[in-house]
Amino acid sequence: MEDGTRQEQAGPAVRKRIQDSFDLQGLMSHLGARLAHIGPGRVHIVLPARPEVTQQHGYVHAGATSAIADSAGGYAALTLFDEDSEVLTVEYKINLLAPASGDHLEAIGTVLKPGRTLTVCQLEVYGVQADGARKLVANGQQTLIRVNRPAA
Repeated sequence: MEDGTRQEQAGPAVRKRIQDSFDLQGLMSHLGARLAHIGPGRVHIVLPARPEVTQQHGYVHAGATSAIADSAGGYAALTLFDEDSEVLTVEYKINLLAPASGDHLEAIGTVLKPGRTLTVCQLEVYGVQADGARKLVANGQQTLIRVNRPAA
């Protein structure tokens, strides 16, 4: 919660569906990322800063920064769809504004325009210090496509 205000939570069924899907993502598990907030059209993902996710100068790697931003946007969109839907990223653009450093990174995906087929999300990634100080280190925009969940 970047401004200290209370964030609206998604309902229990939506939170469970998002968490269950997130738990299937090998990359997020490999990176050590976790869901920190699931709200209608808004998801936060936290990535602890550890040597395994850094680049040669000690900052969190752009690939890890981009991956959590992409997933935060995708799950933000998925919160607005029914349980028979999935989303796939069509494209995203990310601007790396400052070296990604801090105790952890927090990616925030926010739906800007939901649609039946395409959804557009805003992506933000903050470097968060142990004392809570936050700095925007990346921002971007993402387009997702809604697809039907494959039959089991």
